[in-house]
Amino acid sequence: MTDIPRDVLIRAANADIQAFEQVYNAVSGFVYSVALRITNNTADAQEVTQDVFLKIYRNLKNFQFKSSFKTWAYRIAVNTAINKYRVVSKEKKRMVSYDDTIEAGNTIADTSTSFIEREDAEKAVASLLNGLNSDQRACIILREIEGLSYQEISETLKININTVRSRLKRARLALLGQALERGGAP
Repeated sequence: MTDIPRDVLIRAANADIQAFEQVYNAVSGFVYSVALRITNNTADAQEVTQDVFLKIYRNLKNFQFKSSFKTWAYRIAVNTAINKYRVVSKEKKRMVSYDDTIEAGNTIADTSTSFIEREDAEKAVASLLNGLNSDQRACIILREIEGLSYQEISETLKININTVRSRLKRARLALLGQALERGGAP
């Protein structure tokens, strides 16, 4: 995510559509990426991305520049995605999605070996991440996939840095346990 000049943020906060478009262009890929990794579903990630930009648009005038815009946007994206993931998880527990079964069957029909291998790796990672609770999942995604520092994760999730360390440790242990159960290398 590229840094956005303060004057652009101020103009966007004052309803300058061109400035907000600059903000959107600079942040949208990152927001979608975070949402996709947390929700593990493209449709949900797209919905979360829309929700995040509505929240940013409505609340940009309240942004105080006390933290970086990047941290503020991370926080909104992560919290929105976690909330969506929790809602979807509850719904999935109540019913099995026939559409997902059909979609999974359709991806197998692709004969490209590299595509299938990448798809298998992505499914394996998603499956491992799904074994974590939402707090651990958010921390591990922000640290290992998005590359945030412990301090940035702490600021993003508004939790103590020791809580970040604890959640990451538990998440890594859980991931290791899952990998070993499946007979895979850690």
